Amino acid sequence: MSLQRRSLLAALCLALARPARAEAWPSRPIRLVIPFPPGGGIDMVSRLLAAELTPRLGQPVVAENRPGAGGALGAEMVANARPDGYTLMMGSNGSLVGNLLTQANLTYDPFRQLQPIGLCALLPLVLVVRADSPARDLQDFIARAKARPGRIACGTAGIGSSNHLALALFDAAAGAGITHVPYRGSGPMMPDLLAGNVESLMDQISSSLPLAREGKVRLLAITTEARSSLAPEVPTLVESGYAGAVMSSYNGLCAPAGTPESVIRHLSGLLPDCLAAPTMRERAEGAGIELARPPAATPAQFAAFLRQDLERTRRAVQLAGIRSE
Repeated sequence: MSLQRRSLLAALCLALARPARAEAWPSRPIRLVIPFPPGGGIDMVSRLLAAELTPRLGQPVVAENRPGAGGALGAEMVANARPDGYTLMMGSNGSLVGNLLTQANLTYDPFRQLQPIGLCALLPLVLVVRADSPARDLQDFIARAKARPGRIACGTAGIGSSNHLALALFDAAAGAGITHVPYRGSGPMMPDLLAGNVESLMDQISSSLPLAREGKVRLLAITTEARSSLAPEVPTLVESGYAGAVMSSYNGLCAPAGTPESVIRHLSGLLPDCLAAPTMRERAEGAGIELARPPAATPAQFAAFLRQDLERTRRAVQLAGIRSE
């Protein structure tokens, strides 16, 4: 064999032995799983975020609805997906915390199998009465409830919903003896309130705020720790003296556990700009969704938020008497 041929063969062997260069991420479209049906707040947040991430990543971020079992089906799929940065999920309080406490045969562990990337949005809950209610403020409402134990009813979107858990925490903190009226979703609640069939609601601010602005309902208190920029005039339950009554719906970006740290850092670094984008903020806040602000968008902050919410939700589930099914 000639020296030239031996040199070429040696170069070929060296090239084959050299490890393949890692593919730059992202090099293909990314799937953003929404574990709920189209049309809700989480769907809007996901699609707005996907539109903001796409130009920043240079690859399409495709939002995909995978509903079922209170978010468990989509979350399970993501938890078991290949952790390569090409499958993400917009999680919620149900899929990230609540299902763990209320579904006996849950097939994924959100705290072991999902990696938090960043909190994206809060959907505050509010205690609502009709505009002509004799309860002019929160203290009036509580006084009326205590004077008539079990006779003041409050509607929620159903047993185990964030509305129900928020009511359980509030009622325990206030000792008001409120009667829970569970509805099958949030749709039927407001017509019943306006018709006078139920005295109050624990409702998402997105559906109550427009009616408050029309003078049809009154917002007595909000369940977040701080006042909402969506309705800064509405006091929190915390500032009214009920520190344990903090609960809200929320959405946050996650990935399968084991996703490269470089991918998590990159996505986390993009979130603040995405959430501050005028189009995203205007459309979200117009729908009653409060977008998260730094440092809530970091993985560490979001992970701490979820651990805190796990303990808060555990207490609310116990107070509400909800059993795993």
